[in-house]
Amino acid sequence: MDFNQQIIDTFRANGGEVNEPMSFGKSLVLVHVPKKGDTIRVAPLASIQDDDAWYVVGSSGGSPRDPAWVFGLRRAEQVDIEVPGDPVRTVRATVEEVTGNERDAMWERFKQRSPGFAEYEKTAEGRAFPIFRLSA
Repeated sequence: MDFNQQIIDTFRANGGEVNEPMSFGKSLVLVHVPKKGDTIRVAPLASIQDDDAWYVVGSSGGSPRDPAWVFGLRRAEQVDIEVPGDPVRTVRATVEEVTGNERDAMWERFKQRSPGFAEYEKTAEGRAFPIFRLSA
């Protein structure tokens, strides 16, 4: 089974908690990203929740290139996201890419949450990872 699909299935089956195949706990959201041609990609993304907003980062495991879903979010005004809960619920969210000081502060929060994010900076060839606010 595809790695992302395994995470998606586990998320939906366990109220948004994912501990296999990796330990994410309840820190993921499933983002329904529009693709060209009116199709949707469901992307399980690490998130930080702040009130009625979820922040997601396009780290792509430290790749020097943005993940494909970033371009879909940049084109979208709104997306559906699935958030942890009992049961998992789907929320319509407004998409906004954060920049400047807000982006930098949120990036620091991602690095505090998981040291792996700091490691990504070493292989990204100077790429600033895009961060999006998904507001309910």
